[in-house]
Amino acid sequence: MQPSRNRSGAGLLACQLFSKSITRALLFAVLALAALAQTASEKPSVDVRRVGARIACQCGCKDSVATCSMLECHFSKPAKEKIAQMQSVGMSDDQIVQAFVREYGAGIYLAPPNAFGWIIPYFLAAVGMVIVIMYLKSKYRKPKPITDLGAVEIDDPELAKYKDQIERDLANLD
Repeated sequence: MQPSRNRSGAGLLACQLFSKSITRALLFAVLALAALAQTASEKPSVDVRRVGARIACQCGCKDSVATCSMLECHFSKPAKEKIAQMQSVGMSDDQIVQAFVREYGAGIYLAPPNAFGWIIPYFLAAVGMVIVIMYLKSKYRKPKPITDLGAVEIDDPELAKYKDQIERDLANLD
């Protein structure tokens, strides 16, 4: 007797599920590659980002052209293309920045941060900590003991009898 070439219902179902999962995995891989290819072509080169970091975006955000995060920014994308074009004709970074300053004014130039800009926040944090420590020390200071009162004299006659009793008890201790 020859084995049947027809598959059983369970085997056919498993084969269909396997083929669907392979199809989904391939579709996911194609979509991921398409997304990566699209973002890779939109990313500016390191040279463009270096120059763009020295130019302020004019879309209303406070970022540079290199770091503007607004979707479909009307200024940063054309500015990056213009920077790339200027670099392709051999212009230096300073020449490109100066061209943007001539075209848009001095407000577009972003100076690189200097040591003053890095030191001030840490300095202010240290001053604040010193102030807090000084306040806490003054708030929780232990009172000084009173040592220079001298002999305490009791003028009340009712307390004098207790003083005499204490003196007799102290004499008996010796």
